[in-house]
Amino acid sequence: MIGWVFRRDFLKLAAIAGAKTLVGPSLFLRASEAASPQPPSEGLTAYQEGPQIWVRWNNEILTSYRAHSTQKYPYFFPLTGPLSGLSLTTESSLPWPHHRSMLFACDRVNRGNYWQGPVGLGQIVSQGPQLAQITAESVEILDECRWAPPNGEVVLSDRRRLVVRLLSPTIRCIDADITWKAETNITIEPTNHSLFAVRAAPDITPLGGGHLVNAEGLSGEKETFGKASSWCCYWGTRARTDIVEGIALFDHPQNPWAPTPWFTRDYGFISPTPFNFIKQPWSMPGGTTLQLRYRVVLFGGNPEQAQLAALYEEWAKTS
Repeated sequence: MIGWVFRRDFLKLAAIAGAKTLVGPSLFLRASEAASPQPPSEGLTAYQEGPQIWVRWNNEILTSYRAHSTQKYPYFFPLTGPLSGLSLTTESSLPWPHHRSMLFACDRVNRGNYWQGPVGLGQIVSQGPQLAQITAESVEILDECRWAPPNGEVVLSDRRRLVVRLLSPTIRCIDADITWKAETNITIEPTNHSLFAVRAAPDITPLGGGHLVNAEGLSGEKETFGKASSWCCYWGTRARTDIVEGIALFDHPQNPWAPTPWFTRDYGFISPTPFNFIKQPWSMPGGTTLQLRYRVVLFGGNPEQAQLAALYEEWAKTS
């Protein structure tokens, strides 16, 4: 009887949290402990529960990699700010609730949709994420994914290395190194729903009182949309606090389309995507691969205080 009471109370908490825009770390602590209690731990820690991996800092949730086989695609949520503990991304938010925090996906691939809609249109299925090297400053996650319609031919695969890093007390990042392979001849038609993307929490977006800026200092959707840039970010004062935080997405200069034009929205969506701006369908012969690298930075303060430009230049030198 006690177990059922706890489960009922937890479901109430989850329902309340789902109605809120911002989610603090305490709910995720209860969610993980409900399945498998973890002892308190200081520093950077990580553990796995089936297809989900939890990363904590001083026993507060930092992020979680979610790769359940029923999902449209694997994704990270939350991505908590280093000062507030509130997520800098939203798992689902209007006006486009199919965006999931931090994702890698694509629409209009051989007439399949691996970005939105039911899994019957196409699905990116993890083969089972694995925790790899864990140090005092980083957590490495490895995963392999197959892109296919249910019970259909695998058209693409990707092998991803994802590293959560603590760069300083006020700066965290997630590095994504993705090998994208065509398992058959691929054609991607022009689409704005494509590749690596971040959906920011509403309170740090221009529509919520925050800011959208790119590496060239341009601001807002009107100035940044379609413009090539090495990075874009959202930042602002967190809701009901006086804390300033932000999230940036870096596009590596060695990526195939760099410098890539960006799809940006004042409501909170950014993606360095070439496919929204192509004039003709793009092809990838079967058996070929592309190497893609991105960095997502979670920072306290504004972009200048976080020295985003210097962070990008240092990261861009890596190969």
